[in-house]
Amino acid sequence: MIDYTKQFAKSTAQELSVEERNILSVAFKNVVGTRRAAWRVLSSIQKKENNKGNAENVQKVKNYKHTIEKELNDICQELLELIDEHLVPSSHTDEGKVFFLKMKADYFRYKAEFAIDAQKQTAAQQALQAYSDAS
Repeated sequence: MIDYTKQFAKSTAQELSVEERNILSVAFKNVVGTRRAAWRVLSSIQKKENNKGNAENVQKVKNYKHTIEKELNDICQELLELIDEHLVPSSHTDEGKVFFLKMKADYFRYKAEFAIDAQKQTAAQQALQAYSDAS
């Protein structure tokens, strides 16, 4: 679904309709939402296993979390590039621009959820900037 929505978003130089924007939003949200939920569950399991002192399981969970984090980062980055390179430039109405800027901020916020240290701070600042731009 994401591949299809990326293709139609890139293939047109005109602004996406409300229905097309919603399809794009739902497609990415479904893919990212499942991974975010999985990451939260894994974080909970990691804490429980850590409290039990089970280092082997903690390491397994960390490895899987790393895989989920990479997938999340790649998907978010893919959408952020699509927004910056195609969707905002082709949006001619304020409604379209605000929609994509808010979406951009949301995906930076998602990145900040699982990032650490400087990357977390950077993603949070970028989210704040995109929300401000949308305002």
